[in-house]
Order: sequence, then structure tokens, then C-alpha cells
Amino acid sequence: MTFALSPGQAGDAPCGRELLRAWGATGRRCALIMDRAYEGDETRQLALDLGFLPVVPPNPRRLRPWKYDQVLYAKRNEVERLFRRLKGFRRIFSRFDKLDVMFTAFIHFALVIEALR
Repeated sequence: MTFALSPGQAGDAPCGRELLRAWGATGRRCALIMDRAYEGDETRQLALDLGFLPVVPPNPRRLRPWKYDQVLYAKRNEVERLFRRLKGFRRIFSRFDKLDVMFTAFIHFALVIEALR
């Protein structure tokens, strides 16, 4: 698992593509469950090029929508529930830390606590 901090005004998709590039190609085909913010052609193509199988519903206004695994996409709520649990840490939801390195360190700490629960 990896994450990166981005400015609040930055779009999700460009930051997501940077994370994918940093992660690199996979040795085997694996599913990449993505939020609808990442359903753009560029992001989906990058995921395919890196060996991922993108699981994201198409925008309803697309002329040529694609099929996706709806059962697998439903598991995305596990990530959303993790975000909710992380926001239970006051230091995360209030962003008390002024330095990105300190904020990132506390996110790592909170993830370790979640893994041990």
C-alpha cells in the first residue's frame, strides 16, 4: 500500500497516475479498484500498461462504456471504511501538523494501529 499527500486544489487523477508510475509494473495481473475520479482514459490506460486490471465504473455519459467487475468494485467500501477510521484520529482530521513529514508519519502510525486491531 502506498499513499501521497497532495494539495487540496489538486485533482485526484493526476496524483493517482503519479502514484501508479511510482509503484511500477506488476509481475502478475491484479485488480486495481479505483474510485470514479480515476475513470479517465489516461488513468485506465496507464493501469493496463502497468499490468493492472482497472476496476472502475464508466461515467454514465460515455459513448462506449466498458464492463467491470461489480462484485469486486463493491469491495471498495473497505477502503472508504479505513478512511473513516483514520479520521477518528483527531490529529488526522484536524491536520494539526504543519509539516508534511510529521503528518505522513502520523498516518503511518495510525495505519499500524489499524493493522494491529
